[in-house]
Amino acid sequence: MKINLGVEICGVKFKNPIIAASGTYGFGREYNEFYPISILGGISTKGTTLKPRLGNPTPRIAETPSGILNAVGLQNPGVEHFIEYDLPFLKESGTNIIANVAGSTLADYEEIAERLNGLVDMIELNISCPNVKEGGVAFGIKPESVQNVTEKVKARLTKTPLMVKLSPNVASISDNAKAAENGGADCISLINTLTGMAIDLERRKPILANVTGGMSGPAVKPIALRMVWEACKAVKIPVIGLGGISNYRDVLEFMLVGASAVQVGTANFSNPLVIPEILEGLENYMIKNGIDDIRDIVGKINI
Repeated sequence: MKINLGVEICGVKFKNPIIAASGTYGFGREYNEFYPISILGGISTKGTTLKPRLGNPTPRIAETPSGILNAVGLQNPGVEHFIEYDLPFLKESGTNIIANVAGSTLADYEEIAERLNGLVDMIELNISCPNVKEGGVAFGIKPESVQNVTEKVKARLTKTPLMVKLSPNVASISDNAKAAENGGADCISLINTLTGMAIDLERRKPILANVTGGMSGPAVKPIALRMVWEACKAVKIPVIGLGGISNYRDVLEFMLVGASAVQVGTANFSNPLVIPEILEGLENYMIKNGIDDIRDIVGKINI
């Protein structure tokens, strides 16, 4: 039986629906030592900013039951380093390149988008970063700010589709999904991390130097699944689901509620071979159940 794992999102063809999530996969070099990253549908790169960032003070990672908290603070070498050193490697890797970008001001987002326009297959807009000029409120919290930053960045992208990554720390994920769509997003991805905290009982202090951090891993999956389902009902553009995906069954659940593709993040830390295992699991499931095209299950949940 010949099966098709390929999907097409915003005119970009993916050999399969599995994308390595930003922040958990670097720029792919380390994982390429475990398996050829050409097997990926795509890679969402480590969050990149206009200028290099050192990130937050340590400690900035804390394990939790079924997940981790991180407050890395977008440590990265900056967009010019990415273009000069990382992009050539990724272009030779044989997978789609999704540049995850972040900024502190609207001008940052606009400039970095303009710099990457036409150089990558997609841009993923990380709008869960503090908006320095708006009193530290993240761009991704209020629908009006989601729409505004999306509109500004989309205006600079004449050659590259725009994916907007949504924060789950909001009043209504449906409203924010629609705001991104109204702002011109070609597709959306969700969820980003949930805000959490961990305490060192002996010291009676937060474990993270930043006090709070982003929670990811299997523990967030039920919340992510619900939010992806709500977003899929709210918009007409493609939705990429992520949050706690650890195996092929998780992938299928996200696609059943409407996700066109998925991103795998934290699971890469505990099992560097999780993506090859997921792809094998998907193929076996499709053969066993007589499904010849992965797209046939998208949105087919029975409710």
